Amino acid sequence: MTRHPHKFVPRLRPLAELLDGCMAEALAKQGFAGSDVFAAWADIVGEPLAGYSQPLRMEWPKRRRGQDPEAKPDPAALLVRVEGAFALEMQQMVPLVIERVNAHYGWACVGRIVIKQGPVTRHRPRVQAAPAPDPVVAGKVEALLGDVEDAALKAALARFGQAVLGQSVPENVNADTKP
Repeated sequence: MTRHPHKFVPRLRPLAELLDGCMAEALAKQGFAGSDVFAAWADIVGEPLAGYSQPLRMEWPKRRRGQDPEAKPDPAALLVRVEGAFALEMQQMVPLVIERVNAHYGWACVGRIVIKQGPVTRHRPRVQAAPAPDPVVAGKVEALLGDVEDAALKAALARFGQAVLGQSVPENVNADTKP
């Protein structure tokens, strides 16, 4: 089968690329080049602080007259909304957050952080239900735990045993060979 050079072949694109295209105008109004700082906020500041803070926008300083248009822009101010009780913790972490945001972007784009106190939109983490235990594995575990009298200990050991015995062994591993 020959390929025709004039024939259009669509390529699959990552969802993030499509979202950035859809949201580019709204993000640009807030001073962001893309949605990556929103998406990576928990990675940048850490899970505990990310639950009580969110980036709002970046405020870029205006270019001075006569400044070289090819020169790097002056660092921006990142506005971050933080819930009241965690504003002090964020204030203590400002140098680290600036360093992490700049590392995320790959250049010193943020020079300072402005903290705005207010309510933060929390995204609930998706909780996946535990898979139903395999009846065969559950029977094996129950047989092994027959002599355990403490109910809480027996339940914990049963969960652990089902997790260990329920794991599948890859086909290329021979169970009879020892390391």
